[in-house]
Amino acid sequence: MVCRDCGNEFTWTAGEQEFYKQKGFDNKPSRCPDCRKKKKFEKAGGGFGGGDRQSFEITCSQCGAKDTVPFQPREGRDVLCRNCFSKTRS
Repeated sequence: MVCRDCGNEFTWTAGEQEFYKQKGFDNKPSRCPDCRKKKKFEKAGGGFGGGDRQSFEITCSQCGAKDTVPFQPREGRDVLCRNCFSKTRS
């Protein structure tokens, strides 16, 4: 099949066909898996801080750096910048 967005050829696997059948989807995919993911990402707001999401400026409780977060911080709660948050997740 040929993707309508990028023009690259892609294979609609038997597993994907079975999935479409189980979900009751009538139409074959018109986008390759990469373009489907990209379209879904864009539709969801483009990721962290994208789309219609509101961003809130914060000062990191750990290092003091300025950053933005996609939620409104609560008073009395520590908020971390992306770097410090990533370090705590590792």
